[in-house]
Amino acid sequence: MPTELEELVEFLHHGNTEIRTIAAENLVGYTTARPSLFKRNQLEPVKDLKLLVRDYAPIAKNALTMLVNLSEDQEILKNLADDGDFLEALLKKVTDANEPNADETCMLLANLAKSSNITKLLTLKREVPKALSTSPIAIDQLLDCFVAGTNKNATYDYLSYLFADLVKEDSGREYFLASRKEDKDIVPLTKLIVFTEHKSTIRRRGVANTIKNCTFSVSSHSRLLLDQTETGVGLLPYILLPLMGSEEYSDEDTEGMPDECQLLDPDKEREKQNDIICTLLDTLLLLTTARESRDHLRKVKVYPIVRELHLQVEDEDVRESCDRLVQVLMRDEEGAGKEVEVPKIQEVEEDEDDQIVEVL
Repeated sequence: MPTELEELVEFLHHGNTEIRTIAAENLVGYTTARPSLFKRNQLEPVKDLKLLVRDYAPIAKNALTMLVNLSEDQEILKNLADDGDFLEALLKKVTDANEPNADETCMLLANLAKSSNITKLLTLKREVPKALSTSPIAIDQLLDCFVAGTNKNATYDYLSYLFADLVKEDSGREYFLASRKEDKDIVPLTKLIVFTEHKSTIRRRGVANTIKNCTFSVSSHSRLLLDQTETGVGLLPYILLPLMGSEEYSDEDTEGMPDECQLLDPDKEREKQNDIICTLLDTLLLLTTARESRDHLRKVKVYPIVRELHLQVEDEDVRESCDRLVQVLMRDEEGAGKEVEVPKIQEVEEDEDDQIVEVL
């Protein structure tokens, strides 16, 4: 005999809207407490939830929340990420300027990025949402949502976690680091780096990890460090500014610093999240791989900024990250062109962008 909970799960596909609504409302908590309930009968409840995502707003919101939680399970994650029709339903929601559950949908997409199959977004063609984008490519549309979303009900912040996971793949890094003919030859990463000092911690964290994962493309380091006026990405100011507070530097220290890092306001605040600071420091460390890049970081006076950061932030992880970077920047070079060994992506400790989003 099925238990009361098992019977409640069955009501997710009931023909009566009110009954489906009640079932969805009462089952949200069990997606974390009893996830096995939703794997019955070859994932039938998950299939029901995928349909309910298309239902009217209150039911859809609860369905999305449940799928966000359930996507931690690898079997369920595969079922969701491999379903092309379901992915299109999510994309339609995110790119709809009037969708009330766009942010919940972004959270689910961020979780689906734990599946390598989600890289299909880099080439997937779909109908162009004309009020939002001019590109038929799904990832272009998502990036347009993130940068200038027109939905007053959404922040799109969780898309930054999706981007951070996409650039763990070679194809993802290639997309974010290449000029897009579909977008006036703009490099997609240049659209993201401006958010390293955004008010949203989620957005700052996701963007910081996206930037860091892009720097595993060692061949792109020169372009990342070059100013945009020199056909580069102009990355450095956006990494360095979050590391800086209102402290004053000597003329010797500031000579050579990027213009954006000089004469800061007296109320300039440093990034408050230590994990984000460590991510930015790891990015700088990755950028020291080649002798040419190390010399550039020295020239623009990265060391004084890291020195002050070490003095001002009393966090062991931050100070250890500062020490590792300083050891590379301040050491004597034993020969031109010498390179530093870069850790493989798999060896990097799991960051916040590697974690499954969960809604309690």
